[in-house]
Amino acid sequence: MTPFRLSLAIPVYNEEAVLPELLRRTREVLDRMPGGPHEIVFVDDGSSDRTPALLTQAARQDDRICAVILSRNFGHQTALTAALDYVTGDATVAIDGDLQDPPETIPLLVEKFHEGYDVVYVQRVKRKEPLWLRACFWFFYRLMAGLSDIQLPLDSGDFGLMSRRVVEQVRQMKEHHRYVRGLRSWVGFRQIGIPIERAERQAGKSKYNVWRRFKGAADGIFAFSVVPLRAATLLGAVSIVLALLVAVYSLYAKFMLRQTVPGWTGLMVSISFLSGINLLFLGIIGEYVGRIYEEIKSRPLYVVSHVEGRNVKANWAAEPTRRSAAGRSWD
Repeated sequence: MTPFRLSLAIPVYNEEAVLPELLRRTREVLDRMPGGPHEIVFVDDGSSDRTPALLTQAARQDDRICAVILSRNFGHQTALTAALDYVTGDATVAIDGDLQDPPETIPLLVEKFHEGYDVVYVQRVKRKEPLWLRACFWFFYRLMAGLSDIQLPLDSGDFGLMSRRVVEQVRQMKEHHRYVRGLRSWVGFRQIGIPIERAERQAGKSKYNVWRRFKGAADGIFAFSVVPLRAATLLGAVSIVLALLVAVYSLYAKFMLRQTVPGWTGLMVSISFLSGINLLFLGIIGEYVGRIYEEIKSRPLYVVSHVEGRNVKANWAAEPTRRSAAGRSWD
């Protein structure tokens, strides 16, 4: 039997302050991990600080590290996808680069993998974010689970382990508006969650502002649910029924009661309300149409500037079928 090999897939963006500690702690985890050789695949998502230089230096000093430098910022989920394209291990742990997900808990995920699970997702408990943000996360995960066509675990982020066959399946999914944790659930196989306390950010500040978080939430909802479109149909049907009831009552009052139903104000309010509803659902339909437009252009998900890492580079070159599936080439 060949030794077990673990890959870490870590997207980073302007993490110069966190990177030295991240490198130290992830290396220590791999040093204690049986089997090997293990690897860490970093993907720099167009950082403007010294993150690419630090990653390149680390890859030259440690054969276990591969540094993939993207040509510009493509977004967190796309950078994570790029990392999954380059991993070669029997199992891959996806983890963010801000150290809010503690690398020291990775052995717990590997234990579940050896028990026969293909996906081990982390359910975040005791988050350290502000109360309003924790409430938003709580609401979003439950809204997403309620709207989704598949079963999505609550309170689980990208931090988690995927077996090689799950990674291979995720690689084949090339939609541009990505929600990797949803793709991971869609694949299926045996999955289990483990609760892990989410730590505070080690240094720097979050790159996710309110708009980025909203966009990520929209990508998840629109990628795994058509409920918003069905809601438009349902609301339209309800509006028609209400309009018919008002029309019947108006005719009854006119011809039977000899009264003219007053309602100029109500009419204007109704028109304004229904106009707003129409514009809202036109926007929702536009979101779906826009995503179709992005897909039919068939542009690559990301562009690689250069790659540093001898061992991983050799493994990649030795696997032409996977390289073709990923659609990437070496500089």
